[in-house]
Amino acid sequence: MPGNYAHHAERKPPLIEFENVTIVRDGCRALNAVTLSLQEGENVAILGPNGAGKSSFVKAISREYYPVISEDTVTFRFRGNDVWDVFELRSFIGIVSNDLQYTFTRTITGHEVVLSGFFSSIGLFNRDITLAMEEKAEEIEQLLGIRKLSSRPMTSLSSGEARRFLIGRALVPGPATLLLDEPTSSLDLSALHTFRNTLRKIAQAGTSIVLVTHNLHDIIPEITRVILMKDGKIVGDGEKTAMLTNEQIGSLFSVPVSVREEHGWYYATGF
Repeated sequence: MPGNYAHHAERKPPLIEFENVTIVRDGCRALNAVTLSLQEGENVAILGPNGAGKSSFVKAISREYYPVISEDTVTFRFRGNDVWDVFELRSFIGIVSNDLQYTFTRTITGHEVVLSGFFSSIGLFNRDITLAMEEKAEEIEQLLGIRKLSSRPMTSLSSGEARRFLIGRALVPGPATLLLDEPTSSLDLSALHTFRNTLRKIAQAGTSIVLVTHNLHDIIPEITRVILMKDGKIVGDGEKTAMLTNEQIGSLFSVPVSVREEHGWYYATGF
């Protein structure tokens, strides 16, 4: 029927789709037959202890790691495509990782870092910067509260300040989704407070968030779905309220905990 055809024609493939994806690093299974999909427009947290496979999942998306070929059906797709490159990816997903922060620990200015996001480069290297690019970079820096710091070299910035410039770099191409891998590591309480408020501002402005973390308190109120990872596997996936319970979090981290919610934020105590 015409109505059914129109309905199916409007359906979009998942942003990321994994089925039976296994990744082996140094003889160990970093991901073990992982099956999950992320839809465009949803705010998701991927939560798990260190060594759970979370960063390997991110590196699979960015094409740094590739899945093992097996006899089972293996699906590894980005927006319905089996093959993609990093330039296509970055127009839809902006990725910020600790590895990227180490790469940018150099004397280029924060503003140059943000502008480099238009080219997926480390520096500008005689790139032609248009007025529109300058205006977009300044707009993003204003949104992130780092405009006054933009002329300073990255080596002079705190971890939290540098992290916001990398977020700016990820945002300038205009991706619909921002993926952050362990974004609050090395941040003190003040920087953590600023970072979480920045993340909320980004989500409220319409950019979807995929947050990869081992910290329960990183999960901003705008996140509605939580995926639990342990030992390279998905051990839970559902609405935030169903996943962030004493039983689920205690089992995930192998410690007895008491999870409490305060104004949309979640905390674990008792271990």
